[in-house]
Amino acid sequence: MAITADVRESLFIKVDKLTEQELDALPHGAIQLDRDGTILKFNLMEQQLANLDKKKVIGKNFFKEVAPCTDVKEFHGRFEAGVAGKKLHERFRYHFAFKQNPRDVVVTLFYSDFTDTVWVFVHPQ
Repeated sequence: MAITADVRESLFIKVDKLTEQELDALPHGAIQLDRDGTILKFNLMEQQLANLDKKKVIGKNFFKEVAPCTDVKEFHGRFEAGVAGKKLHERFRYHFAFKQNPRDVVVTLFYSDFTDTVWVFVHPQ
């Protein structure tokens, strides 16, 4: 049975209510950004994938300070348009050009009305 778009969105909305431990247990990277792109949450899987200490990246701007390779229309542009329109649910392939651990991933950007934030889900390929 296929998951419908409505069911998928309700699952994404539930991520806002996860504890830090539950967020760390997710099998993919999860990053919560405020409207300006500041990192609010950064889970354990993303810490391992990006080789970045989550305690050091929380409070920093994702696009400017943590992953400047995402400061492009294809990624940051989608984020800004979604925040402006308060509607975003996109999935796309992306290459993180990190010096230590470059990788190809599938990214899901999801705007949460509940918290007025954007979730970035990173699935390794």
